[in-house]
Amino acid sequence: MGISPGARSKSRAKKVAAHRRRAVFLDRDGTIIRQVELPRKPSQLRLLAGAAGAIKRLKKEGYFTAIISNQPVVARGILTPAGVVELNEVLLKRLAARGAGIDAFYFCPHHPNADVRKYRKTCACRKPNPGMILEAARRHRIDLRKSFFIGDTTQDVLAGRNAGVKTILVRTGHGGRDPWQYKAKPDFIAKDLPAAARLIGRLSKGRSSVISWER
Repeated sequence: MGISPGARSKSRAKKVAAHRRRAVFLDRDGTIIRQVELPRKPSQLRLLAGAAGAIKRLKKEGYFTAIISNQPVVARGILTPAGVVELNEVLLKRLAARGAGIDAFYFCPHHPNADVRKYRKTCACRKPNPGMILEAARRHRIDLRKSFFIGDTTQDVLAGRNAGVKTILVRTGHGGRDPWQYKAKPDFIAKDLPAAARLIGRLSKGRSSVISWER
């Protein structure tokens, strides 16, 4: 018996969907490290309690992990993009030393009012726009419907919602009291990154349908 082209197409689509990864997108400042205004040197990268363990847990659960971060230090001329990469490498090494792996790091150097002219633009990548998340999804074959964004600001929440992922607002850093105050409600609220990781673990096993999770 023959198989119609339409049936073959549906079969291929199912196979592609089955091979897409689940991911957790993470804000950096205020979520993984302590909130510091325009961090520019390694001494300012101070891991929040339990952050490395939480990322390790997410990796154990099988999630691809990616940091998604706006970096106005570039737009202001404080650091070059290369300087941001070097700073991020320090953070990644500190996490790796604790068994916590980060698979990808995306940052946006732009700002509509940038001091450095070439970075003065309204772009698709600066949160709350979803550009960095969507680029990561394309490059790493991520299933956004099964993915999460964890952050401490309404900017993070809106970016996640714009990308079509579930969002978790943590009470560290700005804790949702950020200066932007976008009208975006998170899917879940957690005390911190470790609590968010535990929540994701429960959700991935179908054990929780709560709106708020702060343990």
